[in-house]
Formats: sequence, structure tokens, C-alpha cells
Amino acid sequence: MNLTHFYYMLIPALVSVTGGVLALIWQPSRYIRSLIQHFAAGVVLAALAVELFPEISREHANPWALLAAFALGTLFMFVLKVFTEWLEANEEPHADTLSKGLLIATFIDIAVDGFIIGAGFAAGGETGSVLALGLSVEILFLGLALTSANSQGWHIVLITTALGLTVLLFAFLGNWLLMGASNHVIASALAFSAAALLYLVTEELLIEAHEVEEKPSSMLILFGGFLVFWAIQLLGAA
Repeated sequence: MNLTHFYYMLIPALVSVTGGVLALIWQPSRYIRSLIQHFAAGVVLAALAVELFPEISREHANPWALLAAFALGTLFMFVLKVFTEWLEANEEPHADTLSKGLLIATFIDIAVDGFIIGAGFAAGGETGSVLALGLSVEILFLGLALTSANSQGWHIVLITTALGLTVLLFAFLGNWLLMGASNHVIASALAFSAAALLYLVTEELLIEAHEVEEKPSSMLILFGGFLVFWAIQLLGAA
């Protein structure tokens, strides 16, 4: 791995910490957190649509291997959902505290983001750098979305720092595991990750965001997140 790749992998980690520091001076309301989650969901959907699935197609891997990897990723996330629901059912509900299920899902989301970034660099081309820049936007807004009345100050900084270390660790791990791997292996790993990201958008981010009363602007925020990632991808390829 060259130094340029390392710098790109470092960007999401630093952005995550920046989000925690920003939370020291700004605690968004539940409605604002909902808008933030819509924006992050738009970014992830764009990563899937304009970068991840096209990269999987470019690898020209065995279609059955890709379908199996996607199905395995779906099954993995189903087991995770059952586990997080069990956690939430056994914790005392507090309106102003972080849900353990949401927190676990966020860390897994960040781990998947990191792994995808590392896999993108292993695949070659501009995929890794585009994913690193685009998913950094999602990571920043995810950190802000975790802020709540009882999770302020240095507590949220510690959480976002842990998220930053997680994304960096899994970026290294993904790159190390897949560097020099065959197209079939890289594409299958990306297909597994795509299933995980798709689940996290539809079953975590958007469901959590819809727990507050929505306004028409929420739709614009989601598409704005999509547009930001697409712009990064288009300008990066220009």
C-alpha cells in the first residue's frame, strides 16, 4: 500500500473525530438528527448505485459467486437485526439516550465502510479514493446523528474517535486481505458489503430517521446526500 492510499484512508477517521468535536459546540435536535440521517442515507445509496455496484460489474466475477456473497451478507445482517432487537428489548427505554441497537449498527456500518474503502483500493483505479471521500461525508453526519441530550461533551467525542479508529482499522484490513486477490474474491467481498450497506440504509438509518414527524424537506436532504457523493465521483473521474 502506497502513502497516497494511507492518506485517503486517514481522511474518514479524521472526519469522524471532527464530527465529535463539532458536537461539543452543537447538539442538534431530534428533527435535525433525522435530517442528518436522511443525508447520510443518501450518501450510502449513492455509494451503492454509482460506485460499488459498477465496480462489482467491472470485476467480471462469476455471477453465482456474487449472488451467493450478496445473500450471505443479507443473512449476516438479518442475524444482526435479531440480535440488536433483542438488545433493545432488554434495555430500559430512555428518550434521550443512545439506543444500543443503533450504536452497534453504526459501528458495524463504519466497519463495513472501512472494509469497502480498503477493498476499493485493492480493486485499483479511482474506486478507493472516491469511496474514501464520499463515505467521509456519511461518517461525519453519522457522528452528529448520534448526539443526544445525555450523550454530549467528551462522551460523544470518545464515540466518534472510536468510530474513526474502526474505519481506519477495517480499511487497512480490507486492503490487506484483498490486495493481490482474484477478481472473483474482490467482487464477492464487495457484494457482501453492498448487502450490509443496503440493510443499514433501509432498516436502520431511515427507520430511525422516521421516528420523528417528517416534513417535505426530508426528501430533499436525502437526495442532497446522493448528489454530494455523485458529484465527488463525477469530479474525481474528470
